Amino acid sequence: MYLAQQSQEVTDWAARIGWVVGLVLFIALIYWLMRQGWKWRGTLQGDLPELPSAPEEPGTPLLTLTGRYHGSTSAGQWLDRIVAQGLGTRSRAELTLTPAGLAVVRPGARDFFVPAGALRGARLDTGIAGKVLTEGGLLVVTWRHGGRDLDSGFRSDRSADHTTWVEKINELSTSGTTSTAALSRGTPPETPGKGTP
Repeated sequence: MYLAQQSQEVTDWAARIGWVVGLVLFIALIYWLMRQGWKWRGTLQGDLPELPSAPEEPGTPLLTLTGRYHGSTSAGQWLDRIVAQGLGTRSRAELTLTPAGLAVVRPGARDFFVPAGALRGARLDTGIAGKVLTEGGLLVVTWRHGGRDLDSGFRSDRSADHTTWVEKINELSTSGTTSTAALSRGTPPETPGKGTP
C-alpha cells in the first residue's frame, strides 16, 4: 500500500514536470513567431527612409509635452504597425512643437523630427498599434514620410493637454501645406495682414 502511494506520487511529479516543460516550449515558440513576424514586417517596410533629425535652430517652442510614445501605423489603419527605422519601439517621449515642426525625443530609442511641411493634422483617438486607451486618451499625429502617410500615437502625462495639441498641430499643418503648395507653383505664400490687390 505504502509503495503504491510512493509510485503514484512519482508519477504525478513526472506529469507535472512534463506539463511545465511543454508550456515553456509553447511560450518560446510564440515568442519566436512574434520575433519572426516583427522581422518580416520590418523587411516589407525596408523602403522607409531614415527619419529626419531636428534642425539646429527650430525656433521658439509653441508647445511641449512629456509622456509616452505608443507606436506608429499606416494612416487610418490602427493595426498596420510600422516597425522600420525604430518606429515600432514604444518608449517615453518628450515632444516639442515649433514653427519648424515636431521634435520627438525618446530616451532609450531613436529620436525623430517631423517637419512642419510634412504634418497632415492631429486628432484624439482611443487606440493605435494594438494599444487601446480611454476615449480621447491618445494624441494621434498624422504626417508624411517616404511617400506614405503615417499615424503616430502619443499620450501626455497630462491628457487634458491633448486638445490644445490637436488645435495647434492642425493650425501648423494647414499653414505648412499652404506654403508648400504655393512654393511648388512658384508663387510665394500670402503674408498675413496684407490684402490681395
